[in-house]
Amino acid sequence: MTPTHLGQTSALPASPEEAALDYVPNPRPGRTYLVRFAAPEFTSLCPVTSQPDFAHLVIDYVPGDTIVESKSLKLFLGSFRNHCAFHEDCTVGIGERLFNEMKPVWLRIGGYWYPRGGIPIDVFWQSGAPPADLWLPDQGVASYRGRG
Repeated sequence: MTPTHLGQTSALPASPEEAALDYVPNPRPGRTYLVRFAAPEFTSLCPVTSQPDFAHLVIDYVPGDTIVESKSLKLFLGSFRNHCAFHEDCTVGIGERLFNEMKPVWLRIGGYWYPRGGIPIDVFWQSGAPPADLWLPDQGVASYRGRG
């Protein structure tokens, strides 16, 4: 499991399908702990208008045998910049790909999307119930309020 991006110069993948996610061994196997990634400047494109969409993504997971290498995750998320998809497809697709490849004990993703057509769309997905002994903090992203 040698990471292909860490310590290397890596170009932004042209699409999420072309992006390679790297996984490394969990440094604390058998422990229940939460890993959180926040991507407050996530972008993708509307599949109808090709206009940019913006979101604040929060990915929480409890590692199994591996953890995702953060540079490869950053490149994967960046590959959505020119990807046309609805908010639901982006959010759930990211969660499912990480869950299916990394095989964590548990994973959830919150997609807090900025308004499109005047309506903010928030999308949430999780792999199942969180472990009973997990400290699970709030994702910390307020509902959209416009200018206040």
